Amino acid sequence: MKVVSVFSGVGGIDEGFHQAGFETVFASDIWNQACESISKNFPGAEVVCDSIVNIDFRSIKDRHGNIDLLVGGPPCPPFSKSRFYRTEKKRGIEDEDGFITVSNYFRALEELNPNFFLFENVHGFIYKPHKEALEYLAAESERLGYKIFHQVLNAADYGVPQTRQRFICVGVKKNFEDFVFPEITHSEKTIVDKPFKKWVTCGDVLSDLDYPLEEDEKMQAGSQHKHLLKEVPPGDNYLYFTEERGYPNPIFKWRSRYWSFLLKLSPDRPSWTIQASQSNNMGPFHWRNRFLRINEIKRIQTFPDNYVILGSFKDQWRQIGNAVPPQLAFVLANSIKNQYFS
Repeated sequence: MKVVSVFSGVGGIDEGFHQAGFETVFASDIWNQACESISKNFPGAEVVCDSIVNIDFRSIKDRHGNIDLLVGGPPCPPFSKSRFYRTEKKRGIEDEDGFITVSNYFRALEELNPNFFLFENVHGFIYKPHKEALEYLAAESERLGYKIFHQVLNAADYGVPQTRQRFICVGVKKNFEDFVFPEITHSEKTIVDKPFKKWVTCGDVLSDLDYPLEEDEKMQAGSQHKHLLKEVPPGDNYLYFTEERGYPNPIFKWRSRYWSFLLKLSPDRPSWTIQASQSNNMGPFHWRNRFLRINEIKRIQTFPDNYVILGSFKDQWRQIGNAVPPQLAFVLANSIKNQYFS
């Protein structure tokens, strides 16, 4: 079961598909650091560090034979919620980078002609302002002979200790049966007659990673707001200090900051989305009022402990934060394998 991976990053999708028995024969990304990391973890794959615009996908078939699956998630900023506030920039495929990356994904699909593809992006991909992008995806899939099936999935519903929502589109050649998305396995609440497990929490995956308090002190977060971060209850953020929440001497106005400002994890629930950027006052932070360590965000993103991430602290954080959780990719890969390869 051969996979070609584009916009591969550090290999979150590839790791999940590898765990399900697929083989990534080719991976590509534009960032050298990510390419070096994925090469370490997939030494048998051909890794090309270049823009997708410059890649000849027909030659990949010449070198590796028929490809079963194309996977990848074009860079998400043009489709993200933040683009609603960046009025100086265009949205979706009206953004030049958005169009170039999505259109070249379908060029890759046309040249490789696999039976299946997986297209991943932020959940904002289905917002009304991005309707043209979804219509383009549907039209290109139809032109190339694929039926598509798409949903927004919450990674926490599939055993990931993180409430991370992603747009997932699976395309199958029209001569195959319709794809059925995997049923959720985990839930925030107990549901009668449903054998769901409880959401995996941060405490579940981080409790064995214990560090001396003196080491934690060296990593205290919050910058000039360190004293406030210590007051924030686990699972809360800056809204704790607003009039609407009953704070006696309000410090911030309601919804005046990003949600992640002074955001602190709770050991009793999954993490919020681990983002690619890391800063002094934008969380989530550990409930001990410190920055998360790299091995902790690897756990939250469900990367194996021995998965190699190269580069500086910020480079490693960016690679992990940009990735699809391997556990979510594994669940999808397993569904594809069971429905079409068994």
